[in-house]
This record gives sequence, C-alpha cells and structure tokens, in this order.
Amino acid sequence: MSSATWRNFFTYNKYAQITARAVRQSLKESERVVAEKRGTTALKYQQWENGVGGPQVFLNSEEDKK
Repeated sequence: MSSATWRNFFTYNKYAQITARAVRQSLKESERVVAEKRGTTALKYQQWENGVGGPQVFLNSEEDKK
C-alpha cells in the first residue's frame, strides 16, 4: 500500500485535520491544553463603504470556542 493512499479518500485539508487531532490527543494533558488553545480562531466581518469601515461583527461567538 502506498504512503499516499489517503489521497483517494480525503482532501489534504481533511487529512491535515485528522492528523492534527490525533497528535493533540496523544499529548500529555498540560501540552494538550496549550495546543488546543492555539487551535481556536476568531472570525470577524466588517463592511466597508466609501473607504470607511463599519462595525466589526464576530461571526463565531465566544460561546462557540468553549
């Protein structure tokens, strides 16, 4: 079996997501918590009109991160 057989079943992004999750789960508790915090993201949206930015809106709320 080839080392690239995963390409028949997953996109690269899905493969990277699966392997990253496996690595995080294999870490000790203290390192795992730090690694999971690095994985959280904040997504903001801001509408611009006439060169002026409007209010920034979080698209993923703080509750979704927990």
